[in-house]
Amino acid sequence: MRAFVIRGPRDAAVVEVDSPVPGQGQVVVDVARVGLCGTDVELFTGSMAYLLAGTQVVPFVPGHEWAGTVSAVGAGVDTGWVGQRVTGDTMLGCGRCQMCRSGRHHVCPDRHEIGIRGNWPGALAERLLVPESALRRLPDALDDAAGALVEPAGCALRAVEAAQLTPGQRLCVFGPGTLGLLSVQFALARGATVDVIGIDPAGLALARQVGAAAVWSADELPDRRYDAVINASTAPEVPQLALRRVLPTGRVVLVGLADRPSLVDTREAVLADVTIVGVLAASAGLAGAIEAMAAGQVAVDRLVGATVGLAEVADVLAGHRPQGADNGPKIQVDPRR
Repeated sequence: MRAFVIRGPRDAAVVEVDSPVPGQGQVVVDVARVGLCGTDVELFTGSMAYLLAGTQVVPFVPGHEWAGTVSAVGAGVDTGWVGQRVTGDTMLGCGRCQMCRSGRHHVCPDRHEIGIRGNWPGALAERLLVPESALRRLPDALDDAAGALVEPAGCALRAVEAAQLTPGQRLCVFGPGTLGLLSVQFALARGATVDVIGIDPAGLALARQVGAAAVWSADELPDRRYDAVINASTAPEVPQLALRRVLPTGRVVLVGLADRPSLVDTREAVLADVTIVGVLAASAGLAGAIEAMAAGQVAVDRLVGATVGLAEVADVLAGHRPQGADNGPKIQVDPRR
């Protein structure tokens, strides 16, 4: 099959690799859509922390936001999965450790992350190997493009849940990318009022379209404080800015990751009795995200700016926006092209 393989920093190609064969408890998915995100960019450039730590090594196939159809199952798997449209959990725990046994497999120290960690091949290929336990069925209401947005939607849902918003409260979201725009919509569904801060005019315009009460560029930060702040950006200075925009006893939720350390004056958090929460992975939010998206509570159609083939992935990860793309922040891939 064809797959997009990263061989080193900024060195990648579409090559022929062996098709996966499902083992005990595994299935093979024919991939229909894959979303590209900042993690994939870091993997491509070589700056990703897992590469630096050696928990991911080249060569490898990236891609962790995906949707497709089950085409084959291994021993012990219900054959009823064949023909089912699915997405799945990126985080594959060992199943044995304390974290896994307590339902926190997404922080298992020995976990694989599909297309990211532990060299489990990702979805930027025609077919993907996945444990049956990681599968999530997609309802007919969600097409392939929406299905490949379930993973970031699960992260955004967890961020909003961590903010613990009640109706009428005010939320500030830093970063009008995919995570930020999804967070805005989940918060609005909970009755919150949401402002958005960012540097991308197109993203800020989209934030308005999906219901943000106000949008602000990074150089005109509002002189106001919020019940909660979500950092969905990749800028290392934002966590400190977020802390200074939250009300005493409020909550700061960190879901965006910078490519270098962020410095935060923790005294400000202590003196204002602020709770700071980190959110890793969509695992616990996948079911809720699928339900909300299928019910129309979260609009995802305008988030996809373009869909490209495998041959164009390297250009996108290098920072080139596809010709003809609209202002949606997410670029998706159809590996069948």
